[in-house]
Amino acid sequence: MPELPEVEAVARALRPLVEGRTIRRARVLHPIAVRPSSGRGARRAAQDLVARLRGRWITRVGRRGKYLLLELDRGCVVMHFRLDGQLVWFDSHTLAGHVDVALDLDSGTLGFVDRRHFGRVQHFTQPDDLPGIRALGVDPLTPEFTAEKLADILRSSRPLKLLLLDQARIAGLGNIYSSEALWRARLDPRRRAHRVLPAEARRLHKAIVAVLLRALECCLHPAPDFRDPGWWFQGLEEILRVYGREGKPCRRCGAAVRRIEQGGRSTYACFRCQK
Repeated sequence: MPELPEVEAVARALRPLVEGRTIRRARVLHPIAVRPSSGRGARRAAQDLVARLRGRWITRVGRRGKYLLLELDRGCVVMHFRLDGQLVWFDSHTLAGHVDVALDLDSGTLGFVDRRHFGRVQHFTQPDDLPGIRALGVDPLTPEFTAEKLADILRSSRPLKLLLLDQARIAGLGNIYSSEALWRARLDPRRRAHRVLPAEARRLHKAIVAVLLRALECCLHPAPDFRDPGWWFQGLEEILRVYGREGKPCRRCGAAVRRIEQGGRSTYACFRCQK
């Protein structure tokens, strides 16, 4: 699943392509991609999206947590990639391959693609109209995410890893980079958050920011190539220290990396040097 660094890289690479452009037409080829969580059905939502986007002007591309925002002169398009969603760009209005939602601009076409149909493209008057965005916690790449803020978040009896995954506490931090940050901070993902000492909390704060910035740098070099339908982020596996490395030696102490399950998701850690 794309996490904060991947979505931020997409936002930065997309800005020169679409900011200041007009949406001439929106096409919904698979209505499930615009289906709301409740209320109107997919077909009605598709009709509404097409009507609301026609003639709108993209003023800014932004991000909130793992959500990509296309801010318009009236309203906002909110995209969530879920597990496999991604964007593709066509220099003309002729599509190729699987596309769920297409936005025809005066300069080409932006396509939202998700073959598994978990991702969503929706329109709101403002981003906070979406409950998932309204509930988001602090963004770890903003000045508001301080060591003191993290210490306050850690006043919980929940295991560290599960707390870090809570989007209502820290927005955009997901399964991969929470495992990486805990490894970097030498903290056991099973530890109760309120048992983390002040010095350890400061170390974790530094680790979260450093891991996210390193991943963002990797995601931007090379930057997303939306014209290549097979594009994906390259080289991320080379910067990972524990995630996906079950049975391999810890890059710090040499002990075998282990995989455990927490909250139905995989956690990777070295339990020799993470205490």
